[in-house]
Amino acid sequence: MTLHPTALLADLIPLLGAAHVLTGPDTDRYTHDWTGKYTAQPCAVARPANTEQVAACLRLASQHGIPVVPVSGNTGLTGATYTNGGLMISLERLNRIHRVNPAARTAHVDAGVILSALHQAAAQHGLYFPLWFGAKGSAMIGGALSTNAGGSNVLRYGSTRSLCLGLEVVLADGRILNLMSELHKDNSGYDLKDLFIGAEGTLGIITAAVVKLVPAPRAHATASLALTRLTDALTVLNQLQETTGGLVEAFEFMPASYSQRLQQVRPDLGQPFATIPPVTILVELGATAPDLTTALPDGTVPLTTLLQTTLAQALDQGLIQDAVIAQTEAQRSAMWARREAAAEITFAVKPFIDTDIAVPLDRAQDFLTALDARLPAIDPGASTLVVAHLGDGNLHVTVFPTPSQAAPDQIDRITALIEDVVQDLSGSFSAEHGVGLSKLPSMARRKSPVALDVMRAIKAALDPQNLMNPGKVIPSGQSE
Repeated sequence: MTLHPTALLADLIPLLGAAHVLTGPDTDRYTHDWTGKYTAQPCAVARPANTEQVAACLRLASQHGIPVVPVSGNTGLTGATYTNGGLMISLERLNRIHRVNPAARTAHVDAGVILSALHQAAAQHGLYFPLWFGAKGSAMIGGALSTNAGGSNVLRYGSTRSLCLGLEVVLADGRILNLMSELHKDNSGYDLKDLFIGAEGTLGIITAAVVKLVPAPRAHATASLALTRLTDALTVLNQLQETTGGLVEAFEFMPASYSQRLQQVRPDLGQPFATIPPVTILVELGATAPDLTTALPDGTVPLTTLLQTTLAQALDQGLIQDAVIAQTEAQRSAMWARREAAAEITFAVKPFIDTDIAVPLDRAQDFLTALDARLPAIDPGASTLVVAHLGDGNLHVTVFPTPSQAAPDQIDRITALIEDVVQDLSGSFSAEHGVGLSKLPSMARRKSPVALDVMRAIKAALDPQNLMNPGKVIPSGQSE
């Protein structure tokens, strides 16, 4: 189909106003993702102010045969917002928090609401939206839903899909699909909202959502743990869950190589231990019950005491070698800053191969051992950097290939090796970042051919012109 972007722009400007139809250099801030690997070249960036304008934009794009790529905070890592000549639709002006319902513990929000803004709005009612990751200050709800984002609190609260009750979606032909249910139970046919969560804008554009809120923890207990063996970490996690009644909100893994890189790139963040241990775990408990969160006359908080007692038992058992428990909010923030610097210290070195895999909880060490054993056969000079949401089995594994050998076919071989190890352990090559462009080869190699056929059928039914974020998520042709 011949593209007619000039005619499209002529129709968009009266609809949105010239200030909200950006072209040329004005689009620069929308064209780069965090990795710097993908640089988009849109014909324009449209900035609609409401759902009706989004729908009108999609009708015009369909009329003119122009592909559409939705963009939120653009904090993705897989090239999902790349386009060459398509129309980017930014959701940034759809940024209203329409309602926080404390009684039902829900919020009705636009897709352009920044994650930290929802955190602040919920906090005013003593509530919390339990989706937490490093990009919370710029990532938007629509993007989090479109990628089914995870983060540090998935262990306790689940990924974004688990936190969503209802959606509003604009379909490829401009129709508005209202799924804005506040119900926790609804068995009236297919659960259509789940089609769009994690679809990365390939089936429609999410414009609003009803999300779940939880009581904000009245106290946290946070600690850095030093371990000799990663295999002991799961035992510590299970003991903490049993002792606290499931209050573990985060259980993050940082191996010695991560801590060493952190020391080199961000020495200002410090280290929790005088000597970097083989394994560092960041653990955090959160509680609301007064008997755990009310400070005693001596100033101690029972939740922190509970953590200290449980860790002392683990120390006696030889499961951990040392522990530092945060005594102030500043100390807690410092512990989290070390973990949340992961993207900064990873992307500081190029070239890199960024992956986010998932394995069963008890197979993390098996994965690392197998990768270390098999990687030198492909690239003897390659190094790795790992950081993990260990409590849900999600490992972020970055490989730094030998620069002189970082040709595309070599990168593909290394990626395929990682997939091989993951598949041997019954894991997934994609845990929380989505697929975008970067994981299309993995989808072709590893996704069930039947599953791909079903995905293509759904795509064709909802987007027969293939205009919604084309070329993402679903590999073209037959799977390999």
